[in-house]
Amino acid sequence: MPPVITAQWDELLQGEELAHTETVPSAAARTAPVPAELDARVRAALDAKGLDALYVHQAMAWEAASRGENVIVTTGTASGKTLAFNLPVLDALARDPKTRALYLYPTKALAQDQARSLAALRVPRVRAAIYDGDTPTERRWQIRRWANLILTNPDMLHVGVLPHHDRWGDMLANLRYVVVDEAHVYRGVFGSHVANVLRRLRRIARVYDSEPQFLLASATIANPGELARSLLGVEATVVDEDAAPRAERTIALWNPPLVDPELGLRASTLGEASRLYAGLVSGGLRTICFAKSRKAAELVHRFTVDRVAADVGERLAPYRAGYTPAQRRDIERRLVEGELLGVSATDALELGIDIGLLDCAISVGFPGTVASLRQQWGRAGRRGHGLAVLVASEDALDQYFMRRPETLLNRRVEAAILDHANVRVLDGHVRAAAFEAPLDDADRATLGDAALERAAVLPELRRTPAGFVWSGRDYPAARVSLRSTSPEAFTVVDLATGSVLGLVERERAYSTVHEGAVYLHLGESYLVRELDLGARRALVEPFRGNWYTQAKKETTTAIDETLRAEWRLGTGVAFGRVAVTEQVVGYQRKAIGDGSTLETCPLDLPETTFETEAVWYLPEPDMLAGLETMPRLLGSLHAAEHSMIALLPLWAMCDRWDIGGLSTNLHFQTGRPTVFVYDGHAGGVGIAERGFDAFEGWVGDTASMLEGCPCERGCPSCVQSPKCGNLNEPLDKAGALTLLRRMLGAA
Repeated sequence: MPPVITAQWDELLQGEELAHTETVPSAAARTAPVPAELDARVRAALDAKGLDALYVHQAMAWEAASRGENVIVTTGTASGKTLAFNLPVLDALARDPKTRALYLYPTKALAQDQARSLAALRVPRVRAAIYDGDTPTERRWQIRRWANLILTNPDMLHVGVLPHHDRWGDMLANLRYVVVDEAHVYRGVFGSHVANVLRRLRRIARVYDSEPQFLLASATIANPGELARSLLGVEATVVDEDAAPRAERTIALWNPPLVDPELGLRASTLGEASRLYAGLVSGGLRTICFAKSRKAAELVHRFTVDRVAADVGERLAPYRAGYTPAQRRDIERRLVEGELLGVSATDALELGIDIGLLDCAISVGFPGTVASLRQQWGRAGRRGHGLAVLVASEDALDQYFMRRPETLLNRRVEAAILDHANVRVLDGHVRAAAFEAPLDDADRATLGDAALERAAVLPELRRTPAGFVWSGRDYPAARVSLRSTSPEAFTVVDLATGSVLGLVERERAYSTVHEGAVYLHLGESYLVRELDLGARRALVEPFRGNWYTQAKKETTTAIDETLRAEWRLGTGVAFGRVAVTEQVVGYQRKAIGDGSTLETCPLDLPETTFETEAVWYLPEPDMLAGLETMPRLLGSLHAAEHSMIALLPLWAMCDRWDIGGLSTNLHFQTGRPTVFVYDGHAGGVGIAERGFDAFEGWVGDTASMLEGCPCERGCPSCVQSPKCGNLNEPLDKAGALTLLRRMLGAA
């Protein structure tokens, strides 16, 4: 890229807001020859595209697939992962068009993008088709008969294919390859469900005498082999040597200025992002700006249009998941063709949609994982020297990175964690599997031992000479949402349209969709008018107010079973199963501008109890010396709990909203001061155990974060939590830091 263009952003990236900047050097491609044994028709298609060599990692994936192995390719954004899994598939289809392949994508937009890429290659005998919820009914039977490469999503496979496998007999009997793209998305609850769906697919394929190979592609994560094994139940060869070329890239960390140092309040993240975005597009730089919510993406767009000339404003667009397919595809086309200069997007565009060559990428707030941030930043510099910017929010993790840039830029990416055997997830899939075909001991090889143990105790399953069969009258798969661990989920309904916006697990419903709550869905705000406990339904309407709500709840945690206990950092640390009992007793309305409390409203809701997994520790008396009087003791433990919850996403690939906690000066079972951090999903999905495994590093990171925060008594950037059931009282930042330092000193 010409020096004049980098000079444009050098001019922009000045002042106290610039917390850190560095330049990552370019890297040359490392290539390998196109395999000699590749079918001539596929080779001709590559030649027509000017592809006369492969990157080394693409060649390694080809070789592993040729040996009949399952493969997971985990390399950077725009490194050619798509060609790595397409080559073996296209080769097989060109040689024998009766062969079948199934491609799974987490979003419809990604499937559309891949369908376009496949069509552009024009490989003879390849008949690709999308089969999802948007596919017209009259086309579905044609696709089942005609297509040999079907693009769909896990939800459709779960409810539309596997329960009706008799209609898919030809596809299943000839199924050679299953491609799972964006595999890092399949973590937590969603990943645990998808792991069971993929096991059910392997099992049903065996009914039709086929044993497909799985080809997975993932953003860079810490545990690709473990993720593939967790998702599939079988081993996969890891290809993680990224040989793609990389343009030179400038990285900038931008921290909005402090407007109230004592309270730790900073200028608007959205305002700062729009200022940078406006400066870049006004200089002719093609820019993508990633925001966490739909509302934030729209606001960044609006603020930026107000800052730029009219002709530049016409070349900007917001992009979000809520648009119609036609609207989304129009924006994608305008981006690819260069008609658009900039787009503000939710993470719908973070995944591998091909949006062409961009100069700059701005991330508005840390997106939750280093893997996601690197994917967003990977959009920058696809045609030369690029710029990648993180504009910090006031969140604890964001501010920690601003003060300690090396902890972000030099950190290994996180591990993607899931647990397919969580019974809250597993039971629905065991029922679905029994509906699909009788369950017997041979199914341990695909579904796992836990599935057969559950089959023996589920009341709707009947033991027959052929195995366990479904005795109900409905489709059990239809009962299971792939994004929830609770069968007793509440439905959220828009009063204006009658449409179902989403599902909320019962354990979370009372704190997120109680009467009077402001509920966020795809970045849009809704006000809950009524929570119908009997019908398990929340009735909501669009909300444009300038306040949000925070629930007040009383929580107790009972230890059901200690699974692991060790002496670490001079204290007893344990991991095990717990029962969490919560009662939402009220909520506060808070001003969006400054977080001040406008009103406190009482609520009368029933208690909920759910079983989950937790890590807990019991500080020794000498570690609490000087902190043992109340309320200082409780404030210190409470602040330590909050700050540790804020930093656990550094170690486990999760969001702080997936984690809960409890700190008490005297726990009824331990008889001591105890701090619990638990998995917020019923049954647990492995997040707490990851915290137990990484306990020393986790505590070390937390102490560093508290040491570096400039506030005096605690603020949203260190110990205050946006989801605290005690409304952030009491909190003692200094006491928490003293405790954590003493623990680290005892190591």
